[in-house]
Amino acid sequence: MAPDWQALRQLRQGFLQEGELPARAYWEGPLRAGRGEEAARRLLASYDATLAQRIGWKWDAVLHELRARGWSPPPAVAVVDWGCGTAVAARRFLHHFGACCHITGLFLYDRSPLAVQFARAQLAREWPEVPVVVAPAERLPHQQALVLLSHVLGELDASQLRRLLAWLRLQQAVLWVEAGTHALSHRLVAVREQLRSHFHVVAPCPHQAACPLLQPPHARHWCHHFAPSPPEAFTTAFWATCRRQLGIDLRRLPVSYLVLDKRPHGAQAPPGARLLGAARCSQVEARATVCAPDGQLYTVRVLKSTHPQLYRRLKHPGFAEFLESTWPPGPTAGAAAAQTPPPVPGGETGRRRRSRGRKRPAEP
Repeated sequence: MAPDWQALRQLRQGFLQEGELPARAYWEGPLRAGRGEEAARRLLASYDATLAQRIGWKWDAVLHELRARGWSPPPAVAVVDWGCGTAVAARRFLHHFGACCHITGLFLYDRSPLAVQFARAQLAREWPEVPVVVAPAERLPHQQALVLLSHVLGELDASQLRRLLAWLRLQQAVLWVEAGTHALSHRLVAVREQLRSHFHVVAPCPHQAACPLLQPPHARHWCHHFAPSPPEAFTTAFWATCRRQLGIDLRRLPVSYLVLDKRPHGAQAPPGARLLGAARCSQVEARATVCAPDGQLYTVRVLKSTHPQLYRRLKHPGFAEFLESTWPPGPTAGAAAAQTPPPVPGGETGRRRRSRGRKRPAEP
């Protein structure tokens, strides 16, 4: 069945309207228009084949990083997909970790009954051995569960978020993935700060301290990364049609995310300072904003001529790109780092770089 492109365009337009909380579930649009449940189910299937796959690629990047760093879920655990939609988060989680842990129950919660029905059918088809439980909020596990949250933060008002965070504090682990916008990233940072006293911060942070983005000098920055798209996004006619019909960019997928675990040693420590966003590269140098293990934010500059390999890494970074170094990397640290970017291996301070690039005036 071909996707309902017109319905998907309208759906995506609703996603892009930041600051407006949806009054009802997205999937009820066809019902409100009098088109019936069959049209709503087609919209869910269309979404699952297109926009949900992009979200799944973001989850793939996050879960791949966790596996690479040695993190795994508890041996036996209940999993909750909170705000499940079509359960793309739960399905990607099972793909990466379903074989290495015993899931005592996979709980689906969403305000849309149609979405829950769709999600349950997909899971039954793909993972028939996993016990799936459809439950209202009051019947979800009270504690010690592993909770998946995917692209829900923009749909919660302040009171709903408070109730959610109170429940999350009782759980074993939290894996939360959001769109990589400035606004949602800063909301997720606020969530981190309210939860970090109850959990060990696994990712993306290289430290357990307060987020440096809370400091006023860093307000323009935000914690986001770029997940890769699979090769078929650029080689198949279906995704070419999807790009054209929906006007979406599949080259890089901005994502903000947070992984918390009450086990203190659930993953290997990050190897250094983590790149935020994308480096700003010229023909001469790369400038990057990094979050360091000392809990500070730094701007680093790397000359292409002296350290070409590091320059290439910053120009074409991976999803989890770390700069190995001893932090703080120079004599400046703390708040002074916001005004005076310190050097790193392969980098230079701004003054030295500018003196190299400045041309001398011609002799009279």
